[in-house]
This record gives sequence, structure tokens and C-alpha cells, in this order.
Amino acid sequence: MHLIKPSKLNPGDTIAIISPSWGIAGDTNVLWRFELGKKRLFDVHGLHAVSAPHALKGSDYLRNNPEARAEDILWAFENKDVKAIIACIGGNASINLLPYLNCETIKNNPKILIGYSDIMNVHLYCYRLGLSTFYGHNLLTIISETPHYHGYSQKWFEKALFDNSPIGIIEPSADYSCDTMDYFNYNSDKHYHQNSGYIWLQGEGIAQGRLFGGHTGLMELEHTPLSVTAEDFRDSILFIEDIPEFFTPSHLADFIRWLGKLGALSLLQGILIGKLSEPREFTEHAKTMLVVINYEYKLPHLPIVANMNFGHTSPMFILPYGVVAEINCKNRTVSITESGVV
Repeated sequence: MHLIKPSKLNPGDTIAIISPSWGIAGDTNVLWRFELGKKRLFDVHGLHAVSAPHALKGSDYLRNNPEARAEDILWAFENKDVKAIIACIGGNASINLLPYLNCETIKNNPKILIGYSDIMNVHLYCYRLGLSTFYGHNLLTIISETPHYHGYSQKWFEKALFDNSPIGIIEPSADYSCDTMDYFNYNSDKHYHQNSGYIWLQGEGIAQGRLFGGHTGLMELEHTPLSVTAEDFRDSILFIEDIPEFFTPSHLADFIRWLGKLGALSLLQGILIGKLSEPREFTEHAKTMLVVINYEYKLPHLPIVANMNFGHTSPMFILPYGVVAEINCKNRTVSITESGVV
């Protein structure tokens, strides 16, 4: 597949804010957090933020109008003044806007699209068109975080989106939090914990592959326009995460078994696993997952790195779809060997 990378950002560019899933950004008691995010995009990154026409219509309206959410995506891609697009927040409704998207509009206007969680479905749609988009910051959950926008998250926003040199080694953050955001409370404060670094579960040598993944909902896309096959995973480095109620040892094992039954597990070059959604040991997850990988599917050399700063956590780095990453098991480094932008 020929990968189309978007153009890099420059200070002074315009970024569009969309609500492709949950419409909470437009609810009266959350608008202040939306405005805080807009202000930080300008103060920290020099970006002029504009809201898409329906982005602030509120939860009720957007839940019942997937066409409007799709129209906003198309508006943002087609608007020549807009250089990048950021999602407000995830949710569980992005799948139902897909029938209203126009593939030609998106393919003919490649640009940065960033978001995580349920935004995965929009990323997968774009990736099918050959576009590289970015699994990373949502406006309300990372950039509008109170009391501050974490410096590690700021660094990776700049590195991934403003710099067209190879992204390089991804170092772990010094601290992290997996507390749930209180969207309504300006005085909410996450509790941060010292980060113990990455957990190297297994692997040998150096593995390279194109980044592909999202959350474990990948296995629920059967019978949708985004249904994946084993070939989608061939020669990829899979990145995977999820919300706490799904990111349990048994659910993670079920996801690995699903990959195996799909015929995808043996095609992978490696696996990157995001933070757990609470400060607890990864021991049970690792034990359960490795039983599946090593005893059921006989893949003891597959590189697997866990406890990484992406997913439902803060701070986070950014993962560009389709770009080559490397897991060096000897040096214990994870890097992105290409730029995400041109």
C-alpha cells in the first residue's frame, strides 16, 4: 500500500475541532473545557482552532444525527484553510457515521487527523484509503486536562505533527495517571504516579513493522465496513489499549485468541501495549496473555512491550498509522523510524 502522509503543521495554521462520536463538548457545563482546549492549542502550539459546524450541537443532537458528525469530518477535510483536525473526545458512536462519509473527499484532501479511543474507526476508514492519521490526543481528555496540559503530551504533539524528520526513540514519561477525567469540574486534579518504565515481556533481536491498531474493539468490527482480515496485520507492529472495564486479563487473552483464530497473530512483527487504566501491576495480564501466545500459538520470540504511554492514560505519545516502527529487544528501545508528516 502506498501510504499518503499529511503535511506538517506550522505555527499560525488552523486546526478544526470535530465531535465524531460523543457530543459532550457542546453541552453547557462542558463548554468551558472546550474553550480551554482551544486556548491551549494557540498558547502552546500557535494553532488557530475553529469548531466544525455541528461540533458544539451537544450530546443529544449529535447522538441522533450521525450525518451531521460525518458532514463535519468532510467539511474539515475539504476546507482549504484547515491544516489539521482534532477530535473532541471518543465515545461509542463513530461507527454509525461511516455510511455518510465520502471517500473521495477525504482521499483527495489528506491532512492530519488526531484522536484516540472510538476515533479508531475514523482512523481505520482513512487508512483503508491509504492515509496516515494519528492515534493520540483528544481535545477534552489530553489538551484540556486540568490543572495543566502535561509537558510530555505537548512534546509529542510537536514532534509528531510539526516535525518532518524521523520521530525517533519513544522514551517513557517520568509520571503517569489513569484517573478518569471529570469533564464538568474545573478544579478536578488527576493523581500522578511515578512511571516504572516499559515492561519487556518477551522478544529477541530487532523487529520492524508498520504501525496498526487501536483498542480491543477491533475484534467487534466483523460485519461492519471496517471488518479486518489477517492481511491487515501482516508485517505490522500492533499497538493496543482499552478502557479499564475491557482491559482485564481475560479480555486481553480473548483479544489475543481472536488474533490467532483470524490468522493474524503469526503475521505480526511485534505488539505494543498501552497503560493499564489504574496503577496496578501487569503481572496477571502478562501471565494470561503469554500462555496464549507461547503455549497455544507457539510464538515465544514475538517482541511484546507493555506499560507504554498511549491509550486511556496521561500523558501520551502519538502513533501514526502505517508508519514504520522498530522494537529493539537488545537495546530495549521502541522507536518510530520515519516521520509522520511531510
